[in-house]
Amino acid sequence: MKDVIEKFNNITSVSFDKGFYAPTKEKELKKFIDHVILPKKGKLSVEAQVSQSTDTFVEGRKRHSGIESSIHALENHGLDSCPDKGLPAFKRYVSCAVLARNLQILGNHIQKKYLEKKALEREKKAA
Repeated sequence: MKDVIEKFNNITSVSFDKGFYAPTKEKELKKFIDHVILPKKGKLSVEAQVSQSTDTFVEGRKRHSGIESSIHALENHGLDSCPDKGLPAFKRYVSCAVLARNLQILGNHIQKKYLEKKALEREKKAA
């Protein structure tokens, strides 16, 4: 995280999966980052329940779900495994997967606008 914070100095929150929790990790992360979203597994103590029910924590978990969804979408567009070797090939592979996902999102937006326009035209003809 130190390297990430040095490279991107505007990070204010960080979110991890449940399996990553450890008290020492949480203490270390809180030295560098304001909002640490580090959920615990299993039955929570009263103190943990209170800390994990704050607005900041809940909002961070929701964002984390969105990021996981985006990662899954990239995996569906070819990024589930990279058969190429080396960092330049990996970067090219990731770039192509991101481009494919962005093209799909753009196509969905264009199609939605087109369908809305057609629906309005049908309503005008019917009226």
